[in-house]
Amino acid sequence: MKQPSFVRTFEDLVETVRAIARLFKTDKVFIIGSQSILLSWPDAPIVLRTSGEIDAYPENAKIWEITQKELDPEYPPEASEEINALFGEGSDFHREHGFYIDGVDENTARLPPDWTKRAIYREVEVDGRQVLAVAPCPEDVIVSKLARLSEKDREFVEAYHAARPLNRDLIVERIKATKLEQAFQEQAIAFVGRLAKPTQNDEPKIPNSS
Repeated sequence: MKQPSFVRTFEDLVETVRAIARLFKTDKVFIIGSQSILLSWPDAPIVLRTSGEIDAYPENAKIWEITQKELDPEYPPEASEEINALFGEGSDFHREHGFYIDGVDENTARLPPDWTKRAIYREVEVDGRQVLAVAPCPEDVIVSKLARLSEKDREFVEAYHAARPLNRDLIVERIKATKLEQAFQEQAIAFVGRLAKPTQNDEPKIPNSS
């Protein structure tokens, strides 16, 4: 049994991908939420990796659910519920690895509609085959945090900005593209406007958004 830890590592992400890939026999696993930054920034500051869980779902979740319904029409499980039952908080997986997997789906995070065009991909070896781990790019992760903007989300965005100054114009552009409800959009944009302005040397260049 491993002692519970609230600092996630890239190795935790790999274990997450392997667990999901084996259970659902999928070749692609999506990681969302704060710990998805591990895919592009494995050595991110600890403050950004402080979480007891990793949010994930398999690409073939819907197909798996259809198959399970055919096998058991009365009690067809949802993919997210299956993940939580086997790898969630208090599970054997949790006790063995010191963290748990939170079963989610493609609608859990409020991401820009074209986020997959910018997604981060990395191959993970799973029992002799290569499985793709997919995560939103860091800027889109920030947008998903701003969409909800709980206290924990605010702290995450501020800590990220302190370590790697955000292109605020780009973030606002993607907030608008996400088509949040007006009140949430205004709240998110206002928060971005209050972020500390980076020094001239730290100011990131505006990338081509096409």
